[in-house]
Amino acid sequence: MQIIVSLLIGGLVGWLAGKIMHSKGGLLRNILVGIVGGALGGWLGSLIGVNATGWISSILIGIGGSCLLIWIMRKLFK
Repeated sequence: MQIIVSLLIGGLVGWLAGKIMHSKGGLLRNILVGIVGGALGGWLGSLIGVNATGWISSILIGIGGSCLLIWIMRKLFK
């Protein structure tokens, strides 16, 4: 059950980051961007001392990490 919830939250976070960054992509891409971006955001947050303590903060950190991931991918592949 936890895997399904993680995929749903990853998809939501990836979709929101895609909307913020005006990125195109399908469901699978949104899920991947959300999961990888959430991990990136969590890692960077722990480096600077920001820890997610609840659902809202986890989603916000995930969105930030996903937006950063989209920005990095644009710089690398354009």
